[in-house]
Amino acid sequence: MILEGLVTTLGPDGAINIAPMGPIVNDSMTRLTFRPFKTSRTYQNFKARPVGVFLVVDDVLLLAEAAIDRMEMLPATSPAKVIEGQIITDACRWYEFEIESFDDSQDRTTLKSRVVHMGRLKDWFGFNRAKHAVLEAAILATRVHLLPSADILAQLDALSVPIQKTAGPQEHAAFSLIMNYVRAELNIVDR
Repeated sequence: MILEGLVTTLGPDGAINIAPMGPIVNDSMTRLTFRPFKTSRTYQNFKARPVGVFLVVDDVLLLAEAAIDRMEMLPATSPAKVIEGQIITDACRWYEFEIESFDDSQDRTTLKSRVVHMGRLKDWFGFNRAKHAVLEAAILATRVHLLPSADILAQLDALSVPIQKTAGPQEHAAFSLIMNYVRAELNIVDR
């Protein structure tokens, strides 16, 4: 199963990188398999320091900002407990992990990791259709260079329905951020 969330890694200079990522997880959440592109900062950080923190979050605005690299301000973090890394303090849960193997034979590498420490910070908000719509929209935004424009726009149009029906201010802001990003990337001018 794939579980969407955020990953924090540290660069060679110690700078924190926050990226959305959906690792394949086992039921006990003791093993995480990541598949980043080799061109990503996250992959480069993993190569330099084969550790990180996977975070389950319910803040879709943070997730959207991370997905399109529009984070104006880093969220509050605290040091990880076992590895050299950072935990986002507004996360619901976190999983510190060590990468045990790298398979670099494809464009998307496969990194198998073992969870070495985990913790819980707050209750997960719960199911909300707008939060899920933002998550799907954020994933689409990361694929504007891979998918046909018409497909992306049609899917975003469909995702706007649960936003209109069930979103709160955070979900509206996140969806708007993503829509503006996609329009700019696809050179769409509002009329």
